[in-house]
Amino acid sequence: MSTRWQPELISPELVGLSQSLGDPAKDLVILAEGNTSERLNETHIAVKASGSFLSDATAEDFVVADIEALMAVIDDPSSTQADLSAILDAGEHNGNQRRGSIEALVHAAVHAIAPAKYVGHTHPTPVVSLLASVHAATAFDEWVYSDEAVVIGKPLYVPYAEPGIALGRVFAERLRTAIATGGEAPSLILLGNHGIVARANSAQAVEAITLMAVKGARIRLDALSIGGVAGLGADTVGHYFERADMAERRRTLAGLS
Repeated sequence: MSTRWQPELISPELVGLSQSLGDPAKDLVILAEGNTSERLNETHIAVKASGSFLSDATAEDFVVADIEALMAVIDDPSSTQADLSAILDAGEHNGNQRRGSIEALVHAAVHAIAPAKYVGHTHPTPVVSLLASVHAATAFDEWVYSDEAVVIGKPLYVPYAEPGIALGRVFAERLRTAIATGGEAPSLILLGNHGIVARANSAQAVEAITLMAVKGARIRLDALSIGGVAGLGADTVGHYFERADMAERRRTLAGLS
């Protein structure tokens, strides 16, 4: 079985991150939206189960999935959504059917292509507002304030694809291309008409990246409402990354160390 229900393997850090991202006051997700994952080892991840709420997640609301099996679905053009559903099925336990999130492929792609300890996927209203606009593909092309550059770095934009196999394939292709051509793996991935994915080596950093993306979206929306966005410019931000203190701050806040 490629996916198993093993609550004893789920860390308090993953549960805590999930509950924090699911806090209704933060407006990052609603109902059963969003999902989180943790890399357990080189071959397996813990990922939120389908239908569970981040806000009140417990260790029982996650499954353990095989990264290679999920990536095989992405890379095999003959694989179907039914194949994915079968792989994500962890069986019935305590009277409940346990199945990995339909967006587990996004998590598997991160852990396979740009490994990080934690991944958080959310649908923040201000960010989705931008990603559902005519500015979606270019909204985050320029940084608009210094801490955004430090914490988020250069985000990756992925155009809309239907959640499941279609999104997993586009997401993996764009992530592979970004790393092959740009070097550092993106801390933030923007999903057109959908939401965001934050990856980092600490749960705290995943939340920091997520919240900074929300602030950046709000600033852009406000700036657009009064005439347009004036970014910092590549030269200005490039100087930040040359400074030792800024590099250290980025490693700490973005969880890159």
